[in-house]
Amino acid sequence: MNTIKDKEYGGERPLYASHDLRLENVTIHVGESSIKESSNIEAENCTFEGKYVFWEVDGFKVHRCHFAESARSSLWYSRNCTMTDCTCDAPKLFRRMKGIHVENTDFPNGEQFLWDCEDIQMKNVHIENCDYIFMHSHNIRLDNYRQDGNYGFQYAKNVEIHNAIINSKDAFWEAENVTIYDSELNGEYLAWYGKNIRLVRCHLTGEQLLCYVDGLILEDCTFGDDANLNFEYSTVNGNIKGDIVSIKNPTSGTIVVEGKCGELIWDENQKAPANAKVIQSKI
Repeated sequence: MNTIKDKEYGGERPLYASHDLRLENVTIHVGESSIKESSNIEAENCTFEGKYVFWEVDGFKVHRCHFAESARSSLWYSRNCTMTDCTCDAPKLFRRMKGIHVENTDFPNGEQFLWDCEDIQMKNVHIENCDYIFMHSHNIRLDNYRQDGNYGFQYAKNVEIHNAIINSKDAFWEAENVTIYDSELNGEYLAWYGKNIRLVRCHLTGEQLLCYVDGLILEDCTFGDDANLNFEYSTVNGNIKGDIVSIKNPTSGTIVVEGKCGELIWDENQKAPANAKVIQSKI
């Protein structure tokens, strides 16, 4: 592997079509496509200021690097990326990629992140301003994750999340095969039209949560004081720890409320088979 140290580049395609290359303390100034169409790249303590840095790259590792705000759209159409201990101010990262592993990195400008990506692992990651993150992405595993941005995980499939705080209106809309453990989910209209959604020891806040869900499982979850009109037209099985403000027209299944349901609504708008059961241990 060749090594380049303590250099600066700019303009268009300065390291285009590079292979088996290590960069140390290198700065890529404003320009375009600096490392496009490359493979087996390592970068440590580097700064990226130009756009479209890692496009069509197969196999690259970035460690303790900085992506400036001007380095927008820097990771697209690539495979097998590992990012650790980086600082990233650039928006629109990770698009149509496969094989993404990120640890110990914060993204303060997560606009349009992680669209149409596959095989994603993230640990100790915080992403802000990230509306529509993970849209149409598959095979996602997150641990110690925090998200601040709406409409996350729309149309996502095969998602496993541990120890997260997700602040996102309309999160998991039409998502499929989602399991979330020991996490806090804050926002309205959670997982509407989802399929196979399992929540384990989670705390949920927001209005009209978990409606139109096909195959919802709750295990020892808690609901905030603002969580009303939940489960409408959903098939639900599981238990709720403590109280819940209201439940409205679940379609089928059994919900055990280990506390008190403030309002239980069964009206003429129930959908077949309309045989759901709500069992309250405190009335």
